[in-house]
Amino acid sequence: MKYTYLDFKSDFPNDAACLARIMELRYGNEPICAKCGKSTHFYPIAGRRAFSCQWCGHHVYPCVGTPFEKSSTPLTLWFHAMYLMTSTRNGVSAKELERQLGVTYKCAWRMGHEIRKLMGERNKLNGPLSGHIEADETYVGGRAKGAGHHGPKTGDKTVVFGMLQREGQVKAEVVTDVKRRSLRPIIEKNVLPGSTISTDELRSYAVLSSHGYQHGTVNHSGNNWVNGIHHTNGMENFWKHLKGGIRSTHIHVSRKHLQNYVEEFSFRFNNRKEPGTMFYRMLSHLARRQTEAG
Repeated sequence: MKYTYLDFKSDFPNDAACLARIMELRYGNEPICAKCGKSTHFYPIAGRRAFSCQWCGHHVYPCVGTPFEKSSTPLTLWFHAMYLMTSTRNGVSAKELERQLGVTYKCAWRMGHEIRKLMGERNKLNGPLSGHIEADETYVGGRAKGAGHHGPKTGDKTVVFGMLQREGQVKAEVVTDVKRRSLRPIIEKNVLPGSTISTDELRSYAVLSSHGYQHGTVNHSGNNWVNGIHHTNGMENFWKHLKGGIRSTHIHVSRKHLQNYVEEFSFRFNNRKEPGTMFYRMLSHLARRQTEAG
């Protein structure tokens, strides 16, 4: 399934169409008025991002609780930015959003990060991993210096830890280090007991067998990349895509904001089998935000 730019422009030609879709996602086709309790039709209010109940005139504001709530930027530009970030392989930089949308760099930067937050929230709905999992760590940005007791020293690099369910989802997050006390809680939180976990020879993983997992390793330092069913080639491929995408599109990402970019690349990876649905999957998360807020 492809979702082309012509499809996008046909679905969302103006702000009214964007607002109507947000309203539909957050309140449904047959909403109940919170004030009068009747099944109603909400009519748009001219000049405002609001709707009015046909019976009692109660106003609802569907953009409350969304990235659009306090933004004066037209919804068509927000939707266009969301489309760009879900339709390109490596996403788009703030400078590219600035050029394509005709907004200031500050506005483009904020839009990009708010959209990445939406992607991250959508990633968290995927549930725990199971089956055969690959777990691996990598270092992003800066330069590594020397070697340490727990593997390569990070220097001014940032450590990212990831877990990939083969033929399934990836979960990744920025961590302070690769010590056992840092990695084991993340694995136990995100991987179901009884799963098979493949890792490299890092000693932090040595306790996995005693915590309910079937654990196997490959010795990367000895140029051993496959050991029977065990390898981390899938995670290595994700790391290659993440770091290559950051270098080619964003040039540099600060440690403070790296998790948002990790979530962005994870979202696209997790939806790789149905790329045409990415825009609507992210947009549909607005409905969940309404449920949680209520």
